[in-house]
Amino acid sequence: MIPAAFDYARPSTVEEALQVIAEGGDDVKVLAGGQSLIPVMRLRLAAPELVVDLTRIPELRGVREDGDALVVGAMTTHSDVLTDPLLARYGQLLVQATETVADRQVRHRGTFGGALAHADPAGDLPAVALALDAEFVLAGPSGRRTVPATEFFVDYLTTALEEGELLVEIRLPKLGEDWGVRYEKFNRVAQAWSIVAVAAAVRREGGRIAEARIGLTNMGSTPLRATATEQALLGADVSLEAVTAAAALAADGTSPSSDLNAQADYRQHLARVLTRRALAAATGL
Repeated sequence: MIPAAFDYARPSTVEEALQVIAEGGDDVKVLAGGQSLIPVMRLRLAAPELVVDLTRIPELRGVREDGDALVVGAMTTHSDVLTDPLLARYGQLLVQATETVADRQVRHRGTFGGALAHADPAGDLPAVALALDAEFVLAGPSGRRTVPATEFFVDYLTTALEEGELLVEIRLPKLGEDWGVRYEKFNRVAQAWSIVAVAAAVRREGGRIAEARIGLTNMGSTPLRATATEQALLGADVSLEAVTAAAALAADGTSPSSDLNAQADYRQHLARVLTRRALAAATGL
């Protein structure tokens, strides 16, 4: 189908984009990579009066270091994430998850920030951001503010972005050599949405686990942390027995949906299995 008629703006700076959005009225959509917006416009499930295209704003692209953090521009494409040397060194969990996103064509157009702002709980990247305790920098009419990942994802397809705001960058911690990471995904066919996936990052000190961060994909209306598993791992020996016992708690506190792809209890089973696999790989077992 063909989208309904709309006005189009392509600003070259964040400030210009914010001004265009503020002046655009009540029905404005922001275009990042367009991999989610364009299909729903073609189906006329969305019919904005104005589309604001961010692809000509260079400050929204790229990865840089800022002390102990990596700063990823919201318009950095998935393909750029996969080839960035800083992320290859310090952000392997994001790289692993991004490798599973759709196909090559989508990865060349889709963006890291666009995927996060879309906030689909079946998307691969929100759970990674949650597991890494990412921070989201939002720009709006009143200036910039920083929102932690725990507060950014509010509900299904809903975030903490307020009217007139843009996600401009994402801050991720650098994970050094003492961290092991793994993204495990279960889907029906290659390159499809996750039925369930697990993002795991584990820091070892000697033969014990000093810290564990585990994000769950598609186990609720937002990405979730497997907090019971994380707590069970603190101070535990690096052993298959400890990992298996902690992974058995991965679905605690989750409320996954039942649909044509999987029933809720099957998703909870998958969460436990994939968590065990991810933790075993992250700890080198």
